[in-house]
Amino acid sequence: MKPKAFISQLDEASLVAAIAEAESKTSGEIRVFLSHRKPDDAVAAAQRAFDQLGMPKTRERNGVLIFVAPKAHKFAVIGDAGVHQHCGDKFWTALAAEMAGHFRKAEFTTGILHAIRKAGELLARHFPRQPDDVNELPDDIAHD
Repeated sequence: MKPKAFISQLDEASLVAAIAEAESKTSGEIRVFLSHRKPDDAVAAAQRAFDQLGMPKTRERNGVLIFVAPKAHKFAVIGDAGVHQHCGDKFWTALAAEMAGHFRKAEFTTGILHAIRKAGELLARHFPRQPDDVNELPDDIAHD
């Protein structure tokens, strides 16, 4: 799918609202990144985007990135070191499979919303919101 067609089908306002809602219960940070490129390796591209967005700089290393490259028909969900130590590869693999199920049915917004909610639940369980918590990263959808 062409990136513009994919992006035009997304309800970005719902995604941003879901990020804000998820982050209201956690000190963790969630970002969504839409790439107009065609990466060979979605995980490697997600890691580069993760770094470019400054996500490793969160206080508790508890950021989660949902990376989607519609032109390549690829996506990845990755978490920083603090998150990954609590969930391991099994969580990411299961979440990716759930998202893929939505994407196969062209339910793009629903698939990303599902990932935001599941990541938010994981973050809230392991990184509950603290009284001094601040929103360390923007909630908007990032693009390249």
